[in-house]
Amino acid sequence: MNRSAQSSHIQLDFQHRSADEMTERAGAFADLMTRRRTVRDFSPEPVPRSVIEDCLRTAASAPSGANQQPWHFVAIGDPETKARIRQAAEAEERAFYEGRAGDEWLSALAPLGTDAHKPFLETAPWLIVIFAERHGIDAAGERVKHYYVPESVGIATGLLIAALHNAGLATLTHTPSPMGFLSEICGRPAHEKPVILLVAGRPAEGASVPAITRKPLEDVTTWIGGDGR
Repeated sequence: MNRSAQSSHIQLDFQHRSADEMTERAGAFADLMTRRRTVRDFSPEPVPRSVIEDCLRTAASAPSGANQQPWHFVAIGDPETKARIRQAAEAEERAFYEGRAGDEWLSALAPLGTDAHKPFLETAPWLIVIFAERHGIDAAGERVKHYYVPESVGIATGLLIAALHNAGLATLTHTPSPMGFLSEICGRPAHEKPVILLVAGRPAEGASVPAITRKPLEDVTTWIGGDGR
């Protein structure tokens, strides 16, 4: 059986660019993303739903194992729901900081100045809960195996963070542990696992961030040939 008989294909929609164009675009995007910082002080200023929708469209375009697209995004702008999430998240965080976390973990977090108090969960205009689908459910209600779920959801999350930053919004990847309360509050089925609570909005006026550094590129990359010329 030939390939065309196994699956249908369409013409690739791809814009070829010159080396100069690629260099300019890659550099500009790198400069943009290098300015991205995790923020914990958010402005309550509203952000249009359409902006979040477009950023989620970007996230949903991510590659995934066998194209199973094993993700679900719950975007929350409702104040009452955000308040419920904050209450539940802070309860888990208090347990974390008061005993669940080991000394080594708390020592690593100390320079960031984090604690169990999470006001941003109510202040920010949007919370996006990212769920990983352990498996799918087909039209007949049967279980469908998913492949490379953590990798696929991780890629989609990265695209979402980049899209939000590109749109002019700040983000915070919040990971209270455990996260089961998010499944209940968001009304999601048991085969979906909450993995990240992404906070999105504009930074508060005068917001500050920890004075941290990033590893230089030469410390995180290895080149094996290929100069592209």
